[in-house]
Amino acid sequence: MQQSELCGILLMDKPQGFTSHDVVAKLRGILHTRRIGHGGTLDPLATGVLPVFVGGATKAADFAAAQDKEYVAGFTLGFETDTQDVTGEILRRSGQTAARAQVEQTAARFLGAQQQVPPMYSAVKVNGQKLYDLARKGKEVERPARDIFVHEMALLDFDERTQQGTLRLAVSKGTYVRTLVHDMGVSLGALAVMHSLVRTRAGAYPLEQCHSFDEVERAAQDGTVQALLLPVDGLFAEHPAVMLTDEGAERIARGAVVFPRQAAGLPQSEGALCRVYHNGRFLMLGQVRALDKGGLGLFVYKNFR
Repeated sequence: MQQSELCGILLMDKPQGFTSHDVVAKLRGILHTRRIGHGGTLDPLATGVLPVFVGGATKAADFAAAQDKEYVAGFTLGFETDTQDVTGEILRRSGQTAARAQVEQTAARFLGAQQQVPPMYSAVKVNGQKLYDLARKGKEVERPARDIFVHEMALLDFDERTQQGTLRLAVSKGTYVRTLVHDMGVSLGALAVMHSLVRTRAGAYPLEQCHSFDEVERAAQDGTVQALLLPVDGLFAEHPAVMLTDEGAERIARGAVVFPRQAAGLPQSEGALCRVYHNGRFLMLGQVRALDKGGLGLFVYKNFR
């Protein structure tokens, strides 16, 4: 198989010190293709699951970024920094300590729907400018709060002597774990910074399935990279599968609506998304919509060719 034909999702275990863009840039060199993107930014301090999309699969990157993520975060109480992690400049120290029970109770209060103000050292854009570019110039601007959801924020361990501990978190898209740690420290009155972060799951993809650069380089040399790539339809496993007839496949190829008789397994609810196949091959993500003359039909929602 030619490298230009590579298509699928490559799960990378991002090394510490690399930005998500660094990972993509290095893989472009290894795989000799420019059609690569990532599905969810990780800070340089962080390690763990970074889904990378190759070839036609790059069109699915935004779907991965929108999925929930799971993390294990290490934190230290007693001070805060301008980046909310240990890589930043210390702004102040509290002189306060906390007991394990206090930390446990405070972490539990962050569960559920809430709003979070993104940190200045982040890739969020305000008026067209990335916040971290402004932060590096010593500027601070007002940032609109964003809706997030914290499914889990559990204390795994805490050493009262060193004031260091570990949290397990499951959060919605757009959540900054270091900001949760910072806000927890403020609530405790002891302040806090994040000193480590591992993304253990992104959507349906666990850390155990991830690859290192060495593995990818060996596969590239052996011509077996495609075997490392996961099919893009796995990203949409929660949506029902629809099987097209030959006539349905011909219609969808030219962007025409597909009628129920041409789509076995078509959901009967308007707005439903579904995985669309023909002769066992994944074609696209489709959507059920109402037809002008009544009834429902299948329309193209997103192609991945």
